[in-house]
Amino acid sequence: MIRLGSLAGYPFEGPRVLAGWTPPAAAAVYAVMYKPDPAKERYAVIYVGHADDLSAERFPFRHPRAPAWIKRAGSKFSLYICVYEVPGGTAAHREQIARELMAVYKPGCNEQRYDHAWKDEWLL
Repeated sequence: MIRLGSLAGYPFEGPRVLAGWTPPAAAAVYAVMYKPDPAKERYAVIYVGHADDLSAERFPFRHPRAPAWIKRAGSKFSLYICVYEVPGGTAAHREQIARELMAVYKPGCNEQRYDHAWKDEWLL
């Protein structure tokens, strides 16, 4: 298990090597990662997504963003995935978590960008 996100984070299953992973037919938020330094157990998040059915996301390498992941990691065998099946979560919950993770980690392979900043007018 790995915790991703702000504060205490969300308990993601994994990380697992993406090349040998078979996605379950489950709704979840997922993060694709690699190790910037293979000698250390530290991961960099390079893509965040969410799906109603992970088995329909075309993992491991037919996903539309897979070429960007491979380029960033240097090899398809250097990619890892972790998954969070949100208990009782709806598609809106999964999207909210994915946006939070994108704001926190700023994954380079995501086309969308989100800011994790508060504006003064939002505070009462």
